[in-house]
Amino acid sequence: MNRRTFLRHSVLAGGFALANPLEAFWRRIEAGGHAAPQAQEYGPLVPTKDEITGLPLLELPEGFRYLSYGWTGDPLDGGRFTPGAHDGMAAFKGSGDRVFLIRNHEESAGPAFDPDLAYDELAAGGTTTLEFDGARGQWIGGRTSLAGTVRNCAGGPTPWGSWLTCEETLVESGTPKTAYTKKHGYIFEVPLTGKPTREPLVAMGRFIHEAVAVDPATGIVYETEDSGSAGLYRFIPKERGNLARGGRLEMLAIAGQPQYDTRPGQTPGAEFQITWVPIDEPDRAHDKPGDSRGVQSQGLVRGAAIFGRLEGAWHGGGKIFITATSGGAAKMGQVWELDPARSRLRLVFESPGAPVLAMPDNICVSPRGSLMLCEDGPGTSHLHGLSLQGQIFPLVRNSMVIEPGQKMRAGDFRESEFAGVTFSPDGKWLFFNVQSPGVTFAVTGPWTKGSL
Repeated sequence: MNRRTFLRHSVLAGGFALANPLEAFWRRIEAGGHAAPQAQEYGPLVPTKDEITGLPLLELPEGFRYLSYGWTGDPLDGGRFTPGAHDGMAAFKGSGDRVFLIRNHEESAGPAFDPDLAYDELAAGGTTTLEFDGARGQWIGGRTSLAGTVRNCAGGPTPWGSWLTCEETLVESGTPKTAYTKKHGYIFEVPLTGKPTREPLVAMGRFIHEAVAVDPATGIVYETEDSGSAGLYRFIPKERGNLARGGRLEMLAIAGQPQYDTRPGQTPGAEFQITWVPIDEPDRAHDKPGDSRGVQSQGLVRGAAIFGRLEGAWHGGGKIFITATSGGAAKMGQVWELDPARSRLRLVFESPGAPVLAMPDNICVSPRGSLMLCEDGPGTSHLHGLSLQGQIFPLVRNSMVIEPGQKMRAGDFRESEFAGVTFSPDGKWLFFNVQSPGVTFAVTGPWTKGSL
């Protein structure tokens, strides 16, 4: 692969907010301008010490600083302790400069870490809610907000101020292989304050959920499925903002191309007109003879499209951005843009290989429209930016090597995935998790020097 071909596969094929940025980008390339596939937009990454532990846990550009919080096992308000496997997360505005974060925990079997808020007393996953003072740059505290669920991988915020947490599982209750008291594979709604209902949103489907993104214009919820052969879904609620009332679940299809496979043979910039096919039984069992896919099989028989491990989803600028973690020729990931108003799907990025981007997972849109991508692939993990001008660049490198004798678990965690990336409502702080050993970071710095 020559340099030009490499670059063509390493940039956005279209803009998020600028007019024809790719066209301008390629004019610069043809004129000999510099645009490396991994530009150092904020400068080179250097070891940077955590202001809480004093350890160089992350590498960041000069001028950036960070604070860790909420390590696995740390105490929560009310006498509980922080569960592990930190994953999806979103930030919400509190009073003044306060920020609330609702954070997922991708745990499976085991006693619920807070029986008082448990859906299933023998499930170890759930969510915790953190509070941060953005003006002072201080963590305030944390509490349980849902317990007794399984593999809470990602989810997404709603325009009405709650968090939708998703179970990435299809485990049944009372089978020889499990000790769960209830079946799982659902979405739960977690309020910003107060207690959750602990009732699954059954009409939104039971499958291997990953993330959701809500279109604020319509209240429609877009749902991703984390499977090697995955589907993309939308839930049209009967009442906007009241998901518990039920609604209609549908699966995306490519117009005129039934069961179209989006994983191989794509060119960045490719566009497809889409349609939606109905899912008549959103809670169909997955153990029917000859039907191991349940919900997904209903869409496939009607011509729904296939993706490679759909994980991250986020709304921004009227579009839904989605990551296909193992999509593409190199199986190193794709980023798709869904335009609901135009019924259009567009491939905006495809990784040519792990050195550029290794399997994007969680995603968010920055205050100025660029994307943030969490890696979950081989090698040392990075948090990447994808700029409006079409450049992908590393913003954070995982350098977590913790020696014995520290208060946290010792080990080499440099390959542990980043997750839960999200900006504070005012855009001054970037929050994200490292799944193992389980910790949350708050980062701030000179954002105006680049596209984030």
